[in-house]
Amino acid sequence: MTRTRIERVRAAVGIASLALQQIEDDLSADDVDQEELAAILRELQEDTDPPGGFIPFLAQLLSAAARRAEQIEPDRDGDASCPLHEAAALLTDNAGPRLNWAARSLHPQGDPA
Repeated sequence: MTRTRIERVRAAVGIASLALQQIEDDLSADDVDQEELAAILRELQEDTDPPGGFIPFLAQLLSAAARRAEQIEPDRDGDASCPLHEAAALLTDNAGPRLNWAARSLHPQGDPA
């Protein structure tokens, strides 16, 4: 039996939700110190294997949705694509740097003094 696209997306979101729940559980552990919290925050933004991290990947996903919306939205007026582009930009321009700032304040990890 072939799964529909929405079924595949639903399954993938379920898997991602489980993974994010695991991260939340790890963040809530009583023994997480400054250095480890900073490292976790860096992983969300700057994962090195594969390059990118969760936040940049989520922004990329929203940008792909925006590009598709540009092609199919009625009247090509941007009612769907603009908010998607803006959401991607907020992640890239605001959320990512804020994670980095928080991580640096917890543990500089080679940042110049």
